[in-house]
Amino acid sequence: MSLGLHTSAPLKPKKQRGRVRAFVAALAVLGGGLAVSGSLAYGAPDHPGERDAVSKGARALVREDGFPAVLAAVEDGDGRVRDYTAGTGDLATDAAVPVNGQVRAGSNTKSFTAAVVLQLVGEDRVDLDAPIETYLPGLVRGDGIDGNRITVRHLLQHTSGLPDYTQHLDPDPFEIRDTYYNPREGLDLALGEKALFEPGARWSYSNTNYLLAGLLVEKVTGRPFGEELTDRIIRPLGLEDTYWPRTGERDIRGTHPKGYGASAPGAPLEDITRLDPSQAWAAGQLVTTPRDLNHFFSALLDGEVVEAAELKEMKTTVPATEGAPTPGAEYGLGLFRTPLSCGTDLWGHGGAIHGYETFGGVTEEGRAATVAVTALSAAVAAEPEAVLEAHQHVQDLAETAVCA
Repeated sequence: MSLGLHTSAPLKPKKQRGRVRAFVAALAVLGGGLAVSGSLAYGAPDHPGERDAVSKGARALVREDGFPAVLAAVEDGDGRVRDYTAGTGDLATDAAVPVNGQVRAGSNTKSFTAAVVLQLVGEDRVDLDAPIETYLPGLVRGDGIDGNRITVRHLLQHTSGLPDYTQHLDPDPFEIRDTYYNPREGLDLALGEKALFEPGARWSYSNTNYLLAGLLVEKVTGRPFGEELTDRIIRPLGLEDTYWPRTGERDIRGTHPKGYGASAPGAPLEDITRLDPSQAWAAGQLVTTPRDLNHFFSALLDGEVVEAAELKEMKTTVPATEGAPTPGAEYGLGLFRTPLSCGTDLWGHGGAIHGYETFGGVTEEGRAATVAVTALSAAVAAEPEAVLEAHQHVQDLAETAVCA
């Protein structure tokens, strides 16, 4: 087991039990980014600026919560980065955790997907307030579901009322690790359910929204979604350690810690690094690093990814209610806004996919942080409340990193 702090030069350009159980069930399959509590519970500094706060918090995630490894990157407003590691990169060999190793991004992918759609909006190729029927005619139909009443904005903001297809995926990752899912299969699972509510009536996190966003991009551009994301976001920003896995690609290409899963909450951890991520597609398929996520969110908020008008749309939020267990969180178009205890807001997302869980973002002042762990909270804890607590500790550490 290791614990490390690594400094570098600047980068280049409690809830009701039923609600807790519902959140844990979603997290166990393909979780989203959820708001931090602002408690500074993990690694809280004794005084502002204490550099060891993040190291202490990372150690606690390993020793107290049971995550095999922790990777974190913290970037200050001047672009200087500190990397942190704790735990082991391989439970079998006790190998060191690679600094800034690659991890599966999970639902952080949604921010990339939303940015691609907003670029198309800026090019006058997509209208945010046009119904999805305009672009995908006849596709979005079901019990109480009508593509004529669901707009592109509803999809990106999780106000469509569409059910989440991931509720139909086997929660045992070892049963589906080698299964390839076409995005239309996931969509069909969701459309077989009744609509949750009228479009625009309220907010409810659903991965189905971003399957449709990816299909929208493909229809409008005539190109594969992964190609558009790479050409529009990854390559221009120089995100050298971020990539869109090829169809059928299951291994992680670069240096990475192994990711671990459990067949049921709290069951023994097993290696789940090799995984077909198509179950997540435009909602969560990316592979990246903590540094690259910081770079992306910083560039996005600095106006380097979408134009000012489209960034304003992305940052126009609604209260995040169902699926966000912490009060105060709001959701824009592919972005969470979370008020922090140190008086600033964190703009980012977070994500969870079998083997890896991440959380982070950037403040208006330019400070960015990403924390990644190598198992889902639902894999290292058995009881719903303990799962939620472990998940919260990951988020608390990200807040500590930003606020310390």
